[in-house]
Amino acid sequence: MWTGGVRVVVRNEEGKVLFVRQEHPEREIWLLPGGGVEAGETSVDAAVREVREETGLEIEVRKMLWCVEQVKENGEQRFVNFFLADIKGGSLHLGYDPEFGEGEQVMREVRFVDRHEMENLPNIYPAFLKDELWYIISDSDSDYNPYKIRKD
Repeated sequence: MWTGGVRVVVRNEEGKVLFVRQEHPEREIWLLPGGGVEAGETSVDAAVREVREETGLEIEVRKMLWCVEQVKENGEQRFVNFFLADIKGGSLHLGYDPEFGEGEQVMREVRFVDRHEMENLPNIYPAFLKDELWYIISDSDSDYNPYKIRKD
């Protein structure tokens, strides 16, 4: 059975991209805001909700950038839609993940980073962002393939 997720590329007026730093027992990761698609929710609705929960920002989804499918050896199947969105309101602050209790939150920081800063962040997830993110959001009519398959 497929489960769905979303990640959202949100840029500020300076063109920097919003990242969330999570701290897990085994490692720290930097990723785009996002999370799971809930029952009865579209991917776009999930993107708006997740960004609001994690960062305090209100967004409007502009377009899909990637659709990543993952099929694990154990049969688990997941898709993650990556969207580009514009800020429409709110104020940036570290939010919360309602799936975790008060003392179990994994989010530690939210901040906008430029290309140089992103390249120096440890543990960017997923790794293809370092190679493709700035190219795909350059607003050029690029000939890229938005469909990805993860094999990790």
